[in-house]
Amino acid sequence: MRGRYWRQRLVFWVGALAIGLVSAGFAKLADEAQRVFAIIGEAQGPLRFTPLLVTPLGFVLCAFVAGRYVQGSQGSGIPQAIAARHLREDEERSRFLSLRIAAGKIVMTVVGLLCGASIGREGPTVQVGASIMLQAARWGGMVQARGLILAGSAAGIAAAFNTPLAGIVFAIEEMSRTYQARANGIVLSAVIIAGLASLAVVGNYTYFGFTSATAELRRDWLLILACGIVGGAAGAFFSSGMIALTRRIRRLKAGTPLGRSLAIALVAGLVVAVLGVASDGMTFGTGYAQARSAIEGTPLPPSFFITKFLASLASSISGIPGGLFAPSLSVGAGLGSTLGQLLGSPIGLAAVLGMAGYFSGVVQAPMTAFVIILEMTGNHDNVTALMAASVLGYGTARLISREPLYHALSRLFIADVLRIRRQQPTAGSAAAPGGA
Repeated sequence: MRGRYWRQRLVFWVGALAIGLVSAGFAKLADEAQRVFAIIGEAQGPLRFTPLLVTPLGFVLCAFVAGRYVQGSQGSGIPQAIAARHLREDEERSRFLSLRIAAGKIVMTVVGLLCGASIGREGPTVQVGASIMLQAARWGGMVQARGLILAGSAAGIAAAFNTPLAGIVFAIEEMSRTYQARANGIVLSAVIIAGLASLAVVGNYTYFGFTSATAELRRDWLLILACGIVGGAAGAFFSSGMIALTRRIRRLKAGTPLGRSLAIALVAGLVVAVLGVASDGMTFGTGYAQARSAIEGTPLPPSFFITKFLASLASSISGIPGGLFAPSLSVGAGLGSTLGQLLGSPIGLAAVLGMAGYFSGVVQAPMTAFVIILEMTGNHDNVTALMAASVLGYGTARLISREPLYHALSRLFIADVLRIRRQQPTAGSAAAPGGA
């Protein structure tokens, strides 16, 4: 009995270690893909229009591979992990979480960044982490599937952003929407092991740099209100728009899913390419560089918020694998920078508060929003201001859209599984024709 216990624990620890190492490698590949595409984006003369060809074709390639060979890898990956936690059959969970899907998710996300898609690697890392941990559970004979999916998801976020606290809060607030002492002990150990593995590869760092600007209530109360309310409203419009468009696209694809999927990907890729060329390349990719520059005090053009918003929406509904964590944070930084310029506030502070308000509005998870931004920017002097902007963003978003984005999308995946389950004949019904 004791030998079986330690064998299961060893498999679990190896799984958490693998998540950290894979996440670090994924990050390096994603950064290299963006660096390569930046060379194309910085071209002058007629070559500056190259993305008008490369980006749409890249979207079509990603959509084709995802639709034909890696079903379940489309989009962020967080809704798939949430959906898998609600399914009881291992075969049904495997539609969203498997090593094959994890590998395809990594490759296709990197290809998407290589062609300029406005996507991130953080959401995909959640699906990758959950897939690795669930496979480790199968090898180790562990039966706590829901808790292990939760642990793998949290470890993926922690390793992707180098934010261990945010990984834990994300698991409790967004993935499970509840607190379970047993499950969260598993989450904690997975986050620690995956985080240490990631640190060993990439070192300790703050994801978006550091801002020394500190909020002062007398001076910045209006900025906090504006970032929270305006950011939350903008995030809710993004979220509700994405849910509505996703549902409409799913109905449109009924009957000829692959052909129409490729047409939608082509149109979405063309939109992203046009926005990218029009903005001199600023809206391509994750938006990491733009968000970091704003946090460090360099104002972003007011148009960046709108163009990045639209590019992220087009990328998210295109059907290609890729997340929206980093693009959403860069949109929030652009909004905050614009509000900071209007109100005469420090740009770095405004960018951070804009990120908190907007991101909280998109995912409707205020604790995750302020903890992840606090850890990513390294300034603990703004805890109260970040909490206020996040809560205001969440409250405003709830007035506009009652459906949290990831959970609304997860219900669509669950509906697909239930439909397939209903279409499969039972043992009794399969035998009936033969008996007749």
